[in-house]
Amino acid sequence: MRPAFKVAAIFVVCAAPLALGWLASEERWISGRSGNYGELLAPQPLAGTLAPLRGKWVLVTLDPAACEARCERKLYIVRQVRRAQGKNAERVERLWLLSDGGTPRAELVAALDGGHIERADRALASAFPGDVRAYIYLVDPLGNLMMRFPAAPQAKRMIQDLERLLKYSSFG
Repeated sequence: MRPAFKVAAIFVVCAAPLALGWLASEERWISGRSGNYGELLAPQPLAGTLAPLRGKWVLVTLDPAACEARCERKLYIVRQVRRAQGKNAERVERLWLLSDGGTPRAELVAALDGGHIERADRALASAFPGDVRAYIYLVDPLGNLMMRFPAAPQAKRMIQDLERLLKYSSFG
Protein backbone atom coordinates (compact mmCIF):
# COMPACT_ATOMS: atom_id res chain seq x y z
CA MET A 1 0.00 0.00 0.00
CA ARG A 2 1.32 3.43 -0.87
CA PRO A 3 2.14 5.85 1.98
CA ALA A 4 -0.08 8.60 0.49
CA PHE A 5 -3.09 6.26 0.62
CA LYS A 6 -2.34 5.36 4.27
CA VAL A 7 -2.16 9.04 5.23
CA ALA A 8 -5.43 9.77 3.40
CA ALA A 9 -7.16 6.82 5.12
CA ILE A 10 -5.97 7.99 8.55
CA PHE A 11 -7.22 11.52 7.78
CA VAL A 12 -10.65 10.26 6.72
CA VAL A 13 -10.98 8.05 9.81
CA CYS A 14 -10.03 10.93 12.13
CA ALA A 15 -12.08 13.61 10.36
CA ALA A 16 -15.28 11.56 9.97
CA PRO A 17 -16.49 11.96 13.60
CA LEU A 18 -15.89 15.71 13.44
CA ALA A 19 -17.77 16.06 10.16
CA LEU A 20 -20.68 13.89 11.38
CA GLY A 21 -20.87 15.84 14.65
CA TRP A 22 -20.97 19.12 12.75
CA LEU A 23 -23.75 17.87 10.49
CA ALA A 24 -25.77 16.67 13.49
CA SER A 25 -25.28 19.91 15.43
CA GLU A 26 -26.44 21.98 12.49
CA GLU A 27 -29.69 19.95 12.56
CA ARG A 28 -29.18 18.63 9.09
CA TRP A 29 -29.88 15.09 10.26
CA ILE A 30 -31.42 15.50 13.69
CA SER A 31 -34.64 17.48 13.86
CA GLY A 32 -33.97 18.84 17.34
CA ARG A 33 -37.36 17.64 18.60
CA SER A 34 -37.46 16.40 22.15
CA GLY A 35 -38.66 12.90 22.93
CA ASN A 36 -41.72 14.02 24.84
CA TYR A 37 -45.14 14.85 23.43
CA GLY A 38 -46.29 17.16 26.21
CA GLU A 39 -44.95 20.68 26.49
CA LEU A 40 -42.59 21.04 29.43
CA LEU A 41 -43.27 24.07 31.61
CA ALA A 42 -40.99 25.80 34.07
CA PRO A 43 -41.81 24.02 37.35
CA GLN A 44 -44.19 26.13 39.40
CA PRO A 45 -45.36 25.12 42.89
CA LEU A 46 -49.11 24.90 43.34
CA ALA A 47 -50.92 24.99 46.67
CA GLY A 48 -54.44 24.83 47.98
CA THR A 49 -56.68 22.22 46.41
CA LEU A 50 -53.75 20.08 45.30
CA ALA A 51 -52.31 19.60 48.81
CA PRO A 52 -54.30 16.37 49.55
CA LEU A 53 -53.07 14.87 46.27
CA ARG A 54 -49.37 15.36 47.08
CA GLY A 55 -47.31 12.29 46.44
CA LYS A 56 -49.21 11.44 43.25
CA TRP A 57 -48.91 12.52 39.65
CA VAL A 58 -52.04 14.56 38.94
CA LEU A 59 -53.69 15.11 35.56
CA VAL A 60 -55.62 18.38 35.87
CA THR A 61 -58.38 19.79 33.68
CA LEU A 62 -59.90 23.23 34.26
CA ASP A 63 -63.38 23.66 32.85
CA PRO A 64 -66.78 25.05 33.87
CA ALA A 65 -69.34 22.74 35.49
CA ALA A 66 -71.54 22.94 32.37
CA CYS A 67 -69.10 20.60 30.65
CA GLU A 68 -69.40 20.75 26.85
CA ALA A 69 -68.30 18.08 24.37
CA ARG A 70 -64.66 19.23 24.42
CA CYS A 71 -64.59 19.11 28.21
CA GLU A 72 -66.20 15.65 28.25
CA ARG A 73 -63.57 14.45 25.77
CA LYS A 74 -60.77 15.76 28.02
CA LEU A 75 -62.23 13.95 31.04
CA TYR A 76 -62.52 10.75 29.00
CA ILE A 77 -58.91 10.98 27.74
CA VAL A 78 -57.58 11.64 31.24
CA ARG A 79 -59.47 8.61 32.59
CA GLN A 80 -58.20 6.36 29.79
CA VAL A 81 -54.61 7.59 30.11
CA ARG A 82 -54.67 6.73 33.81
CA ARG A 83 -56.16 3.29 33.16
CA ALA A 84 -53.54 2.58 30.50
CA GLN A 85 -50.80 2.84 33.13
CA GLY A 86 -51.72 -0.63 34.38
CA LYS A 87 -49.99 -1.42 37.69
CA ASN A 88 -48.83 2.22 37.93
CA ALA A 89 -52.37 3.61 37.69
CA GLU A 90 -52.52 4.08 41.46
CA ARG A 91 -49.62 6.55 41.17
CA VAL A 92 -51.78 8.84 39.00
CA GLU A 93 -54.76 10.90 40.14
CA ARG A 94 -57.22 13.01 38.15
CA LEU A 95 -58.53 16.39 39.17
CA TRP A 96 -61.25 18.40 37.50
CA LEU A 97 -61.01 21.98 38.69
CA LEU A 98 -64.30 23.78 38.20
CA SER A 99 -63.72 27.26 36.89
CA ASP A 100 -67.18 28.50 37.89
CA GLY A 101 -69.69 28.10 40.70
CA GLY A 102 -71.93 25.60 38.90
CA THR A 103 -72.64 21.97 39.70
CA PRO A 104 -71.63 19.25 37.22
CA ARG A 105 -74.23 16.85 35.86
CA ALA A 106 -74.65 13.60 37.81
CA GLU A 107 -73.66 11.43 34.83
CA LEU A 108 -70.38 13.34 34.49
CA VAL A 109 -69.58 12.86 38.16
CA ALA A 110 -70.30 9.13 37.82
CA ALA A 111 -68.13 8.90 34.68
CA LEU A 112 -65.16 10.36 36.56
CA ASP A 113 -64.79 6.94 38.17
CA GLY A 114 -62.83 8.01 41.24
CA GLY A 115 -61.49 11.30 39.92
CA HIS A 116 -61.56 14.37 42.14
CA ILE A 117 -63.67 17.49 41.59
CA GLU A 118 -62.78 20.77 43.27
CA ARG A 119 -63.52 24.45 42.76
CA ALA A 120 -60.58 26.51 41.54
CA ASP A 121 -60.05 29.79 43.33
CA ARG A 122 -58.70 32.73 41.33
CA ALA A 123 -55.14 32.35 42.61
CA LEU A 124 -54.96 28.68 41.65
CA ALA A 125 -56.60 29.15 38.24
CA SER A 126 -54.20 31.98 37.38
CA ALA A 127 -51.21 29.73 38.16
CA PHE A 128 -51.94 27.64 35.06
CA PRO A 129 -50.40 29.25 31.96
CA GLY A 130 -52.27 29.76 28.70
CA ASP A 131 -55.92 29.24 27.91
CA VAL A 132 -56.75 26.71 30.63
CA ARG A 133 -59.57 25.18 28.60
CA ALA A 134 -57.14 24.36 25.79
CA TYR A 135 -54.87 22.10 27.85
CA ILE A 136 -54.62 19.13 30.16
CA TYR A 137 -51.97 19.83 32.81
CA LEU A 138 -49.67 17.48 34.70
CA VAL A 139 -48.59 18.16 38.27
CA ASP A 140 -45.69 16.19 39.76
CA PRO A 141 -45.82 14.42 43.16
CA LEU A 142 -44.12 17.40 44.83
CA GLY A 143 -46.99 19.69 43.79
CA ASN A 144 -45.23 21.43 40.90
CA LEU A 145 -46.98 22.20 37.63
CA MET A 146 -44.55 20.80 35.08
CA MET A 147 -46.18 19.81 31.78
CA ARG A 148 -49.22 20.39 29.63
CA PHE A 149 -50.88 18.52 26.79
CA PRO A 150 -53.32 19.84 24.18
CA ALA A 151 -57.01 19.52 25.07
CA ALA A 152 -57.48 17.07 22.19
CA PRO A 153 -54.28 15.05 22.62
CA GLN A 154 -53.00 12.03 20.81
CA ALA A 155 -53.80 9.64 23.65
CA LYS A 156 -51.13 7.12 22.66
CA ARG A 157 -48.37 9.72 22.86
CA MET A 158 -49.71 11.09 26.13
CA ILE A 159 -49.71 7.55 27.57
CA GLN A 160 -46.09 7.11 26.45
CA ASP A 161 -45.03 10.36 28.14
CA LEU A 162 -46.66 9.36 31.40
CA GLU A 163 -45.24 5.82 31.23
CA ARG A 164 -41.77 7.29 30.79
CA LEU A 165 -42.21 9.65 33.73
CA LEU A 166 -43.49 6.88 35.99
CA LYS A 167 -40.70 4.52 34.93
CA TYR A 168 -37.89 6.94 35.75
CA SER A 169 -39.46 8.70 38.72
CA SER A 170 -38.96 7.40 42.24
CA PHE A 171 -41.63 9.82 43.50
CA GLY A 172 -45.34 9.17 43.50
